[in-house]
Amino acid sequence: MRQRSHRPPVAALALLLLAPAGLAQSSADLRGFEPLPLGAAWSFGAAHGGDPWTAARADGHAPIGVMGDHTHAAGEWMVSVRVMQMSMDGLRDGTKRIGKNDVFAEGFMVTPLEMDMRMLMVGGMYAVSDTWTLAAMVPFVEMEMDHLTMGGAEFTTESSGLGDVQVAGLWKFHDANGQRAHANLGLSLPTGSVDERDDTPAMQDAKLPYPMQIGTGTFDLLPGVTYLGQSGAWSWGAQGIARLHLGENSEDYRRGNRLDATGWIARRLGDFSTSFRLRWGQWGNIVGSDPDLNPNMVPTADPDRQAGSRLDALVGLNWYAQGGVLAGNRFAIEFGAPVYEDLDGPQLSTAFLATVGWQLAF
Repeated sequence: MRQRSHRPPVAALALLLLAPAGLAQSSADLRGFEPLPLGAAWSFGAAHGGDPWTAARADGHAPIGVMGDHTHAAGEWMVSVRVMQMSMDGLRDGTKRIGKNDVFAEGFMVTPLEMDMRMLMVGGMYAVSDTWTLAAMVPFVEMEMDHLTMGGAEFTTESSGLGDVQVAGLWKFHDANGQRAHANLGLSLPTGSVDERDDTPAMQDAKLPYPMQIGTGTFDLLPGVTYLGQSGAWSWGAQGIARLHLGENSEDYRRGNRLDATGWIARRLGDFSTSFRLRWGQWGNIVGSDPDLNPNMVPTADPDRQAGSRLDALVGLNWYAQGGVLAGNRFAIEFGAPVYEDLDGPQLSTAFLATVGWQLAF
């Protein structure tokens, strides 16, 4: 099978002008990705800024789909709840759409048809100083995937439970001219299961393939950088976060490393704001393999068919209540879909992504 470079398209390269330096080539799994310096974005804010950056406005936080996007003043707390949905439908190999018969033609006995993943993310933040903010996120995950056998039988597998808990320290190193920047120093803990099982036509209590496992089974470093800017009724920002898996898990493999870079712009409209965001994601194949999985049965069990890259476009709506009984509460929604996708397939193709959330600082 040909190994693809997953190089970003022109639109993604423009977005990555806002991405942080220092995350490039974090491992061989992140092939062909070279972020450009963050400094390219600073001149825009410097030319227009003047008033201090503030969170006390509808666009004072990033779109709700971005996490670890801001810091707090010393002694301030924040709690948040997010509900996320990702739906996948149809198959793709490289950038080309393929059908189920193309999967069977490659010798697989089963093909995935569609998948839904839902996540409830509960978060908390506390600022120990004006410079350092601590954060934690606890996910609860539900997944289901529909399949078709070569003989024409359809079946569904499901998994659910506590995902990988994340903890982080956010170090603010710049705050001037309506701009802020901080380093994201995160760690993902292996609290999610990597031994999820369900019944299939071939076996009862069968080990589920890699995409249906809730956790990574490894400690993962989450280094990154976030930049924010405000001027008048406008705000903007960018973030780059890597996920670097350390060692092998209990099932003799580790997931491929991942890099996400995103940039957004938002417009304040009183207590509301709207946003537009682009997000580039790139991830590698499985390193090693689970001995309980047969890579010839279904593509989702093949460790060499898990890598890919994707560019998403998302729009958001945010409301920050500045008075009344809900004063200080934030409510937000973001919805989007891929505009570019390149997968080491056959793999399921993403149809849409949605996030609804609530935040309260005190």
